[in-house]
Amino acid sequence: MTKAQALVVDDEPDILDLIRITLARMGVNAHTAADLREARQLLARERFDLCLTDMQLPDGNGIELVAHISEHYPDLPAAMITAHGNMESAVAAMKAGAFDFVSKPVDLQVLRRLVESALRLRETTPSGEGEGDQISGQLLGNSRPMREIRRMIGKIARNQAPVFITGESGTGKEVAARLIHAEGPRRDGPFVPVNCGAIPQELVESELFGHKKGSFTGAVGDKQGLFQAAEGGTLFLDEVADLPLPAQVKLLRAIQEKSVRPVGAQQEVPVDARIISASHRDLNAEVDKGAFRQDLFYRINVIELRMPALRERPEDIPLLATRILGRIAKQTGHDSLKLSDGALKKLVGHRFPGNVRELENILERAAALCDGDLIGADEVYLPQGATPTPTATNPTQSDLPLEDYLGEIEKKAILQALEETRWNRTAAAKRLGMTLRSLRYRLNKLGLD
Repeated sequence: MTKAQALVVDDEPDILDLIRITLARMGVNAHTAADLREARQLLARERFDLCLTDMQLPDGNGIELVAHISEHYPDLPAAMITAHGNMESAVAAMKAGAFDFVSKPVDLQVLRRLVESALRLRETTPSGEGEGDQISGQLLGNSRPMREIRRMIGKIARNQAPVFITGESGTGKEVAARLIHAEGPRRDGPFVPVNCGAIPQELVESELFGHKKGSFTGAVGDKQGLFQAAEGGTLFLDEVADLPLPAQVKLLRAIQEKSVRPVGAQQEVPVDARIISASHRDLNAEVDKGAFRQDLFYRINVIELRMPALRERPEDIPLLATRILGRIAKQTGHDSLKLSDGALKKLVGHRFPGNVRELENILERAAALCDGDLIGADEVYLPQGATPTPTATNPTQSDLPLEDYLGEIEKKAILQALEETRWNRTAAAKRLGMTLRSLRYRLNKLGLD
């Protein structure tokens, strides 16, 4: 591989010299610029593998440069050099598209890790708008919401900003988190998942940050925390809303300082782990209730990824059902398992409050009750009290071909969203989990424009 090229933008000669020397020892050529104008000229003339820019520049700020790079050179990772403790600037930079940040005074160990992580992106082949084999293989669906999710994952994977994944239970939040990890430069590091709601409150800090021997009753030895276990990789905090407030304070500091202090320790320990968190609860509402710190929410929610509910994408149910039945057939020794048209329409008309997980349970039960390889409508058991989706007619009474039937469901879903938002198309598109442009296209296609 050819020698890496870096663009370093700062108006302080001492900082430029320090970074240039550090990069040279890593085998990276550093090209320097003192302001935005000079940086843009270099970007237009040269090809770079990394950009490091200061926040305050003589003719503007680094966020302007990050935004410029994000728009015109989307494959170039740009990192921000911020003043110590100025997390607002770091968050603003990452929202503008920055790969990561490092604080002044520059910690050379942190800088080297950042550079190594950025340069690993050269070894990552972009997977065509985020729809690589691994992503499309694990997040099935041809609906607009799923295509957008796959595109977003491909983009998110190429930076280090904290990600907050929202969505109902069973929508695949952990699958998305694993794919963000696997598609990015940290893929060779560990992926450490932790369910925050499953840890007893009195042990949360010890589990996350570790502890020293004798720090509390039962601490018979030093213990590494989950942050340290995720060194060089990704820490996935599922159900982060369940963290008690004292642990939230320490989590906030760990994210800001990129270091943790084990329980009973006197010194902080540097950590290098990307944070991805998730919750099925509305964190804005938790903040309003005082159950979740607003400053922590601001830090973990740099990039938000919303996983759509299954009822928002009923056209994906046939593909999902085929994949799930293929797995069940393999496990149970069947040559194949298929759904009758009536069974499939019955599934498409269900609201699925449990989402894909519920679909899996329904199909596993149907496969167990099925005598042959074809599952009929009577063998598809829907939970008592489950109401059919308001976008569907009675599925077992419809004689429409499946494609037309799905079109009718889509049409009614769009009309319902428009009526609920008083025909505000922007609000309706957001409710449906699609862009305004996509909604306009569908309205035109369905003759509703």
